[in-house]
Amino acid sequence: MEISKASEAVGAVVDNVDVRGLSDDQFAEVRNAFLAHGALFFRDQNLTPEEHIAFARRWGAIDVNRFFKGRKGYPEIAEVLKEPDQQLNIGGGWHTDHSYDAAPAMGSILYALEIPPTGGDTLFAGMAAAYEALDDAMKERIKDLKARHGNAHIFGEESAYRKGFEGRYTNPDQAGQTAVHPIVLTHPDSGVKGLYVNPGFTLEIVDMEPQESSALLQELYAHITQDRFHHRHIWREGDLAMWDNRATWHYALNDYQGHRRYLNRITIEGVPLG
Repeated sequence: MEISKASEAVGAVVDNVDVRGLSDDQFAEVRNAFLAHGALFFRDQNLTPEEHIAFARRWGAIDVNRFFKGRKGYPEIAEVLKEPDQQLNIGGGWHTDHSYDAAPAMGSILYALEIPPTGGDTLFAGMAAAYEALDDAMKERIKDLKARHGNAHIFGEESAYRKGFEGRYTNPDQAGQTAVHPIVLTHPDSGVKGLYVNPGFTLEIVDMEPQESSALLQELYAHITQDRFHHRHIWREGDLAMWDNRATWHYALNDYQGHRRYLNRITIEGVPLG
């Protein structure tokens, strides 16, 4: 097994390993790499749904996603699917999964089954690197601030975004949760500081006037969306990618119109963020 950086800011590639047969020592090494790099990319895997689930359970309890359609017979597996005739893709903007929950998901494990001939890459951004690159004045300004996150504008009954997905999102009646988290997050496992706001689900900064809140969030987003904090994963069938939702953003590019893209995702439960 070989582990190498995917970029300076985020991600590592794990080569020459079959995740179905990781020894306890190898799994510990992989877990340390996950905490150090925020995302891991395994090539050339060959997983059944049962094996995907078994690997996920080594990381923790599975969070059954209430808004994605589940794979038939496997409610633990959410389908990330775009058919050739569909225009919108799932995850087509910078975001962090489940930040609207009081205990946001620890991570997501995504397995590629069908990939278009070109396009459909996923961008990742590293939140620890982005935080470290802030100047001292901004670090001081945001050190004690908290932000409110929510999901009704994405998954709710009246969401124009959800309605555009032709039934690929489910249970709109279960949307509406909000949660408050620190803007500067001390990672619950690594202790490393990183930014924890995202354009997909962050609604506002708590106890700040709306105009000031919006301006500050946009300033942070502009900082994080610099290329120097990113890695671009070019998918192949059989790839298994996993990322730490407390330490990364991701963005699924929608540049493969007329082609099918089908992946299976399992989400791992997390803990409340202090």
